[in-house]
Amino acid sequence: MSIKKKIAATIVVLGACTPIVAQESAVDSVMQHVTGKRLSIGGYGEVGYTRNFFSDHVSRYSQPENHKDDPSHGKFDIPHAVIYVGYDFGKGWTMGTEIEFEHGGTGIAYEKEDEEGGEWEQETEKGGEVELEQFWIQKSFAPWANIRLGHIVVPVGLNNAHHEPLNFFTVYRPEGENTIMPSTWHQTGVSFWGRHGDFRYEAQLLAGLNADNFTNTGWIHKGHKSPMEYDVANKFGVSLRLDNYSVPGLRMALSGYYGHSIGNSYPRNASGVDNEYKGKVIIGSFDFTFNRYNWIVRGQADYGYLSDAEQLKYVYNRLNSKSPFKHSAFVSKNAYCIGIEAGYDVFSNIETLRAQKQKMYVFGRYEAYDPYASKTKDTPYDYTSVKRIAAGVNYYPIPQIAVKAEYSQRILKKIYNNEPSVSLGIAYEGFFK
Repeated sequence: MSIKKKIAATIVVLGACTPIVAQESAVDSVMQHVTGKRLSIGGYGEVGYTRNFFSDHVSRYSQPENHKDDPSHGKFDIPHAVIYVGYDFGKGWTMGTEIEFEHGGTGIAYEKEDEEGGEWEQETEKGGEVELEQFWIQKSFAPWANIRLGHIVVPVGLNNAHHEPLNFFTVYRPEGENTIMPSTWHQTGVSFWGRHGDFRYEAQLLAGLNADNFTNTGWIHKGHKSPMEYDVANKFGVSLRLDNYSVPGLRMALSGYYGHSIGNSYPRNASGVDNEYKGKVIIGSFDFTFNRYNWIVRGQADYGYLSDAEQLKYVYNRLNSKSPFKHSAFVSKNAYCIGIEAGYDVFSNIETLRAQKQKMYVFGRYEAYDPYASKTKDTPYDYTSVKRIAAGVNYYPIPQIAVKAEYSQRILKKIYNNEPSVSLGIAYEGFFK
């Protein structure tokens, strides 16, 4: 197989399996899977258990003094179980799909209720989501010029570009970016991307976010979702990302997003707030990963701005109590998150374990975030300001599997109760074909 054909085959596997930016040496790590095969199948998944040593009562923030000594509570979860499928049609044409089951998927069933005269009722059997996170067709002209059309990952921030479970130490995805931005952020649009020298770049044109879904506790986190059978595209957005690999073992990136969000909903209101205001969303992000000398260090900083935030409460769909959108709380003009984690492989000092490719990272993490960093119309939601510390271990018996354990604590403002927890998890990521 020629070098050009190997590169083209690598592109489809990378695209079907993760966003290209999600691996620091993706081409080298995936080449072993593209030995002339057109079909590629892979996936990743996580299972976690958490014991939370704080209250889960609905008024734990409005009446914190009443819930300081509430009992702990636990949960099992399958945050993500993902299947990748990619295919190389030849002549530079490839396709990729990613199907994700979040929290075990959903379950709805009909039941015959004997206690209600034999009526048939539809019951929700299980909460969760099933999503098509990627579905695209791509034409590759050269390693530096590729066009991708369809449903694609929006690689803004560290978490979206590197969301697979072996790309972070914590049992669950890092909280900051997972709170203020969609995660994984995926939308329908067109992308131009490529790699030249020490740089990888990507520019995307997307359907705009929907301000009806913005919230005080999650900022734009749900803005990419639609309750319709389609994504409304009254407005558009653009995203950009640039990664640099000039320093061995170090990847640094800048990414960002710009788009209008008010009025990007159905039905489109011809007057009032929906027509008068734009709801501009602007996000800037820097992230890096350093992987060398048996250390892995990752960090990011994100800042977001939303214009006309004080008007969102009065848009048409948020005033309609029957609409499937947030109806009451104000949304912040600004949101931010910063985070850094570092882990050292203690097994690197033990020759027999090093020869078996086993690893044990002892890590620590710190992050601070606030989806409601601006008090819109002087309305405070002070419990949204969070600092979080975590420490634990990641054990890799083989490179594709990690067993995780961590202790963490959310540190809130003094009026509230801090939120400590212990989590255990196991995760995998790899190719099956």
